[in-house]
Amino acid sequence: MPELPEVETTRRGIEPHILNRTVTGVEIRQPKLRWPIPPQLADRLTGQTLRAVRRRAKYLLLESDAGTLILHLGMSGSLRILPPETPALYHDHFDLQFEHCCLRLRDPRRFGAVLWSEEPAEQHPLLRALGPEPLEEAFNGDYLYRQAQKRRGPVKNLVMDGHVVVGVGNIYASESLYRARIHPNRPANRISAGRYRRLGDEIKAVLAAAIQQGGTTLRDFTQEDGKPGYFAQKLLVYGRTGQPCPGCGAPIRERRIGQRNSFYCSHCQR
Repeated sequence: MPELPEVETTRRGIEPHILNRTVTGVEIRQPKLRWPIPPQLADRLTGQTLRAVRRRAKYLLLESDAGTLILHLGMSGSLRILPPETPALYHDHFDLQFEHCCLRLRDPRRFGAVLWSEEPAEQHPLLRALGPEPLEEAFNGDYLYRQAQKRRGPVKNLVMDGHVVVGVGNIYASESLYRARIHPNRPANRISAGRYRRLGDEIKAVLAAAIQQGGTTLRDFTQEDGKPGYFAQKLLVYGRTGQPCPGCGAPIRERRIGQRNSFYCSHCQR
């Protein structure tokens, strides 16, 4: 699944092409995604100028005077900037058309979303209960420590909880916990404030590095121009089961935590 750095990479990639541009048309080829695409989108968006291209968590927010188009890439979705006349392929489900280009959503598994909100986007039911952005000032280790005090479950589940902090998905949770030397299965309320400060710093550093390098290369994700991201080559534990730990040489282990595969070093992480 594309995580926060992949979505931010996509946002930065499409913004120069569509910001302050006027929508000339909307084409819905497959309305049945994770939720049905609103059939009135063409009436709402055609003729509207996009005033902002923002991201909240893993949602892309395309704002106009009439409302906000909310996009989610789901498990395998991607957005492309293409010439307007480019023929659609089988999994190309949605086009936002402009005079000079087309913004096209491709989603083979159809777990993505194309939604519409005439209220401020942050008030949409999918967004209003979300936690702070991990790269903003409101998120830090002291905040994490406060959130953890009544949580007996694994710390990895805490940092992946979107109500606590958004966008720290499975890959970046594993990497941040490794860098902070915290075992992913350790009870969240049994970690000191000092260790949480380090974890907060590592989450920020890992995500910032991934965004800088274009997102993580996954089987189903490429950037808006079709080129893969480059952060995967720097992953220290994720997907490296049985390989030597970069710190101590012990084999990287894998276990299921919160229905997700977790990767860690049992010697370095406590």
